[in-house]
Amino acid sequence: FYFLEVNTRLQVEHPVTEAVFGIDLVEWMIRQAAGEEVIPATPLVPKGAAMEVRVYAEIPHANFQPSAGLLTQVTFSPDARVDTWVETGTEVTPFYDPMLAKVIVSGVDRPAALAALRAALEETSISGIETNLAYLRAIAASDLLASGKVATTALKDFAFRPESIEVLSPGAQSSLQELPGRLHLWHVGVPPSGPMDARSFARANALVGNAETAVALEMTVNGPTLRFHTDADIAISGAHMPATLDGVPLPHDTAFAVKAGQMLAVGAISGPGQRAYLAVRGAFAAPEVLGSRATFALGLFGGHATGTLKGGDVLHLNPPATRPPLPITVSTQPAPLTRDWDIGVVYGPHGAPDFFQDEDIADLFDATYEVHFNSARTGVRLMGPTPRWARTDGGEAGLHPSNLHDNAYAVGAIDFTGDMPIILGPDGPSLGGFVCPAVIARDEQWKMGQLKPGDKVRFHPLPRPQDPVAGPAVKTVPEAASPILAQRDDGPVRVVYRRQGDDNLLVEFGDMKLDIALRLRAHLLAAAVEEAKIPGLIDLTPGIRSLQLHYDGAQVSRGKLLGLLDEIERNLPAAEDVVVPSRIVHLPLSWNDEDAQLAMRKYQELVRPNAPWCPSNIEFIRRINGLENEQAVRDVVFDARYLVLGLGDVYLGAPVATPMDPRHRLVTTKYNPARTWTPENAVGIGGAYMCIYG
Repeated sequence: FYFLEVNTRLQVEHPVTEAVFGIDLVEWMIRQAAGEEVIPATPLVPKGAAMEVRVYAEIPHANFQPSAGLLTQVTFSPDARVDTWVETGTEVTPFYDPMLAKVIVSGVDRPAALAALRAALEETSISGIETNLAYLRAIAASDLLASGKVATTALKDFAFRPESIEVLSPGAQSSLQELPGRLHLWHVGVPPSGPMDARSFARANALVGNAETAVALEMTVNGPTLRFHTDADIAISGAHMPATLDGVPLPHDTAFAVKAGQMLAVGAISGPGQRAYLAVRGAFAAPEVLGSRATFALGLFGGHATGTLKGGDVLHLNPPATRPPLPITVSTQPAPLTRDWDIGVVYGPHGAPDFFQDEDIADLFDATYEVHFNSARTGVRLMGPTPRWARTDGGEAGLHPSNLHDNAYAVGAIDFTGDMPIILGPDGPSLGGFVCPAVIARDEQWKMGQLKPGDKVRFHPLPRPQDPVAGPAVKTVPEAASPILAQRDDGPVRVVYRRQGDDNLLVEFGDMKLDIALRLRAHLLAAAVEEAKIPGLIDLTPGIRSLQLHYDGAQVSRGKLLGLLDEIERNLPAAEDVVVPSRIVHLPLSWNDEDAQLAMRKYQELVRPNAPWCPSNIEFIRRINGLENEQAVRDVVFDARYLVLGLGDVYLGAPVATPMDPRHRLVTTKYNPARTWTPENAVGIGGAYMCIYG
């Protein structure tokens, strides 16, 4: 008995044949199947040489085990032929062959083809999961391949040492960060991210000779366990996380050398502080996503892959340009950490007497607050005195006096979400409807990254003598001055210029009411300011009746910016004369969804058991709007046509909208305190506004 196998399929190496013969074998197969004669009568003559490599979703240093996940960046050489099925955003599953691409090059001879292969591999980048790309580069650069003296067993003894670090255990919340973070996207709700303690982050980088802005690893509460596959110089700064190298204790806040094969174990914080930073000479390598390598964990982008570290992840390193001897002298001092914090703030944008009483502002600067356990990079919750409030409610903006028509927030703002203050962090929302009496000063913002549950916090106002004063000050706190820098009442609508920390201005229009014409005026001002190309402008973020300007004070002073804005605003056209482009989007809605019900139960169990809007938000809306039954609430929600007025409300890119027809505006309260968990794609109503949570 004899068995003959006939393998009629194309071989994976067929592009090499095509390259040297100048043919298309697939085309030949299709034409031949159609009955055409495709094979030339004259024998083909090869020209030059060709090479092919296969890019696999495999981990070479782990015995080539398959890798799966989301591809966050895919770039191939434009000078090579690439047969592939992947692109940026492709999800590689564990269920199929791990080959991602074939890269084929050719040249006049073998050395030319090898040079082309090396160049093509250098221009190829795949991030998000592990591949054999670095392994292929090493083989292409080797004398083994250049000599041509290879056998099927050659790779068994091929020495390959990746420039990488393997994550054995990830720690509580570890992520790659970069300064200054992700800018110019605040208006669509993308936060800057970046390190919460920029001071310790910069020091860790300086200790190993990096630029202070270079990509480093932020570690929260307790650190990871890492195996180094290459030699490296590293340093850990910030909160003291005891670390060992192969079981030997390491000094904190000092650079030291690690050899390939060694294991670094970073433990839980000992003493004050909440975060530490690990920097590597040459910095961690990561793809840019929306202009930065900083991780935004909630958005599942940035950093090494799609969020915080996970066991089995691999961190890649840039080769250091130079290796000056350690230790490196650093001029800055370690951040002074404590459990009793005194934090300098800039009073504003919202103050007394329009939102708070004078006594509330005095309390803000006299009281000692305690850091709540439910704090994160989005915000640090505080427990302290309840404000007396200057208003009984927020009107159309909501039923609580902390509620206002949504405006853009500043990072570091003290945001009263109901009666609870939250310091907004670098992963927080760009837009929201709560008052903010102060913003942490620029040089003090590093402190919010080290606030740990149970810490005590006191705020003190920092004088800004160069800021003009155009509003009332609190008599008991004269150094705080006024949140209002300028105002004008002689135009079509009243304009108030409020300060938001050291790097932001908030321009408000008209009375505190829902008026689409005021939103249009904010749109017009944003367009005019953008056209004016003011130096140092970073972000323009419109709210319901306001526009926030985030700027670099080193390029434009507060006083000069106010003058430019006043001149631009005076020349704006009337909102009634403006036409803006729009579109209609239809979205499905699952009424009283089980996840929404779960969110209400969690809120009652974990945050506020006696909340009047629980156990049923729908029944609460019916009751306070005087509707006959819950079906009436449903009818109003589904009959309404909503106008989107802003993005980034509470979560990444979340739209805030209001019904076009005032009869469809169901006024309700905003959660007080704020929720700690909201299901994805939930639709919520606060004040007269609807928000879709991403």
